[in-house]
Amino acid sequence: MDGYAVYSCMLPAPQAEGKKITTIEGLNERDRMDPVQQSFIEHGGFQCGYCTPGMIMASKALLTRNPHPTEEEVRKAIASNICRCTGYKKIVEAILEASKHAVAKNR
Repeated sequence: MDGYAVYSCMLPAPQAEGKKITTIEGLNERDRMDPVQQSFIEHGGFQCGYCTPGMIMASKALLTRNPHPTEEEVRKAIASNICRCTGYKKIVEAILEASKHAVAKNR
């Protein structure tokens, strides 16, 4: 919401009024995946797909604010997303790789 990751399940709808909302589906541009999405695929940053949308949205919000985060900053940004499949290593690698390509654009 307005470039920040928020928990949609915890946000009362009236607080979203007038805000710019971007969902995982809204990251595609002209039928092309967002570079963060592409990096998750290329670096094996997903397994079952259950946590992937939240991880990507948290990553996108981080990279919008901080295009070149440290590994510690990446881990902090995704800390509230639980993944039971990957152990986070490949997710963190995917986010750090995406940051190298200056993929963070304000949307």
